[in-house]
Amino acid sequence: MKQTSFEVLLELAIKEDLAEAGDVTSRAIFGDDQVLARLHSKDTGILAGTDFFTRVFHRIDPSTQVECLFSDGDSLKPGDIVAELRGSTLSILTAERIALNFLGYLSGIATVTQQFSRLQRGKTRILDTRKTLPGYRELAKYAVSVGGGTNHRMGLYDMVMIKDNHIDAAGSIQRAVSMVRDKWGSRYRIEVECRNAEEVSEALRAGADIIMLDNMDVKAAAECLEQRRGNVAFEASGDMSLEKVAGYMEIGLDYISVGKLTHSVKNFDFSLKIAGPEA
Repeated sequence: MKQTSFEVLLELAIKEDLAEAGDVTSRAIFGDDQVLARLHSKDTGILAGTDFFTRVFHRIDPSTQVECLFSDGDSLKPGDIVAELRGSTLSILTAERIALNFLGYLSGIATVTQQFSRLQRGKTRILDTRKTLPGYRELAKYAVSVGGGTNHRMGLYDMVMIKDNHIDAAGSIQRAVSMVRDKWGSRYRIEVECRNAEEVSEALRAGADIIMLDNMDVKAAAECLEQRRGNVAFEASGDMSLEKVAGYMEIGLDYISVGKLTHSVKNFDFSLKIAGPEA
């Protein structure tokens, strides 16, 4: 059976953290001790990744009991007790950092995504990008959806994106689109990255399904939208901040893609504390 992305990542995390010797500190101090531990939120934001968090502990020791008191998508504040764990002290401490790494990363993505998603107006939706850590794309895009964002293409294989390098190498937008149609017909939607109004016109004539307005200011993007026709969708992209997105939301775009959702996310801070021996 094919492993999921998470299962592959989990095995890598265990190998790099435990190697052959395991947790030598905890192995020296604890034997069959049973303990109650609590997961505390130290940040304000959105929770994502509780299933992955739980599965780390069960992979290390299937007898560990994990009760999540909040669900993915819930809002957290500092001091919230997010989960309670019961089981072997050795097992819980061995799994702790691996589990927190997954939970903190995914909750950080969900949190920043919600900040952007709150700005959504009308039909305009926030998209993620392919700017993800290798191996983490499925998990990162899951966290984006938890935060209220919309997933763009998963990879190079599920949608055509004709970017500036494709256009420059092919010689023109028209030629690049024609070559894609000749190869794939209507199998894939075609998005074309445009740098100015003239390229938007050419992409529309070529039959693009989606127009990406790359690094245009709001005024230029709005002028390009005046060329809209049929069911062609328009997306804006280019180092989007919360302040910039707020302006683009007013002009009637279909999508705004934001690399910051995944490429430079701040880890959500959690703390796992031993509460005492388990009765």
